[in-house]
Amino acid sequence: MIRRAVLLSALTLAGCAKEPELSVTDAYVRFAPVRGNPSAAYFTVRGGPQDLSLISVTTEVAVRSEMHETMTGMSGMAGMKPVLNVQVPAGSTVKFEPGGKHVMLWYINPGLAPPKRIRLDFAFSNGQRLSATAPLVAMGAETPKGTD
Repeated sequence: MIRRAVLLSALTLAGCAKEPELSVTDAYVRFAPVRGNPSAAYFTVRGGPQDLSLISVTTEVAVRSEMHETMTGMSGMAGMKPVLNVQVPAGSTVKFEPGGKHVMLWYINPGLAPPKRIRLDFAFSNGQRLSATAPLVAMGAETPKGTD
């Protein structure tokens, strides 16, 4: 009888489990203090119920933005290459972080500097759009934790 009650409770809870929801968390921008040098945006994308692609990340306060990926070439030298989209499998976590995927932001509004915050806008292949507020973080400053 107890076994049956535990099994019934487990099945009831499983039926209540929420489907994964597409989201962007932990966004921040490593701010380049020299005008003309690009800043870099980092964040985490949590996949929703279907496979899709992140196709752009933009902000109104930068002249240009590009998704990039850091890679090591045949010579062992690290470099970057632009990427047109990033796959986000259903229910997965994709991190944009130093030494990996990131978004380059050129010519951020000169009136902005740390500790100000900017809005990043994310567009996905299924037509969905999300926004996240990202603090500007000075070069050499500690990386913020939990900056949803």
